[in-house]
Parts: sequence; C-alpha cells; structure tokens
Amino acid sequence: MTTCLPHAAALNRRGLLKFSLGATLFLGGASLLGCTAETPASGFGVLRTADLPLLRAITPVILAGAAPVSATEAVLARLDDTLASLSPEMLALTRQLLDVLALPLTRGPLTGIWGAWEQASVEDIRAFLLRWQDSALNLLRQGYCSLLQLLLMAWYSLPDAWGTCGYPGPPKF
Repeated sequence: MTTCLPHAAALNRRGLLKFSLGATLFLGGASLLGCTAETPASGFGVLRTADLPLLRAITPVILAGAAPVSATEAVLARLDDTLASLSPEMLALTRQLLDVLALPLTRGPLTGIWGAWEQASVEDIRAFLLRWQDSALNLLRQGYCSLLQLLLMAWYSLPDAWGTCGYPGPPKF
C-alpha cells in the first residue's frame, strides 16, 4: 500500500518549507545587517554603544523595588566586568541576544517596542518582559532569564546592594 498525500497537503508542506526558508533568510540577513561592531563603548570593556540604550531602559524596570534608578550606571559597569570574564562562546551568545534586542528589524516584532529604547515607556518594557517570561517559545523564556540573571547578578554583587537584602558583607579578618 502506498501513501499518497492529497494535493492540498503537499501545497501546505511546500508552503511551510517556503515560509521556513524565507524566515531563515530574513533572520539571517537581519543578523548580518544588525550585528554591531565588537568595539566596546567609551568607558566599557565589553558593552558596545548599541547595547547601552537597551540596558539603560530595562535595568531600572528589572531592578524596580530592589535598586534605585540612580544605580543603573553602576550596575552596567559591574555587568561589563562580568561579561569580560565570560567564555568567548557565552559572550557571543549574550551579544547575539543584545543584537536581536537592539536591531529595529527584530526588536519590534519580538518585543513590541517599535521605537527606540530611549522612548519606550516603563509599561511597554514591563509588557515585553512579561511576554518573554510567559512565552510559549523556550528561546524567548531563555532570553528573559538571561537578561534577568545578568542584571540581578550585577546588582547584587555591588556592595550598595548588600544592605537591601540583609547581607552584612564578607567577613572581616
């Protein structure tokens, strides 16, 4: 017995393949166009100029209630130090995440933030973070967790944060 798909099913499969190919080319082209220079921003060792608007926008939202907005630059400096100690592979993955979020072609559809990060409202950023946190797509949930962990680690490694969580600091000998 031979299995023969109806003509309509073959078209659907072909359509899916065409769509997949188009999406691959689109995202591949977007990543090539959107890759930012590897040169660090002024005053940073790893973070690039294109990374800073995103990070300056989301850091106060992620750290709301834990850190004052005035701590954003200190958190970014500590994040930069942390990223400098990552393996080349992990740094490349982190940069890919930041590139996807910085590139307007991918930022809008993936985050709902269609304009520049500097113009995004706190509510828009919260909505983006919640959308990624609760996404059915594992990749978006992983991106959310990566952002959250990087920024929380950067904040709680600063001595200014220790008092807010009841940590007296390292023992003094």
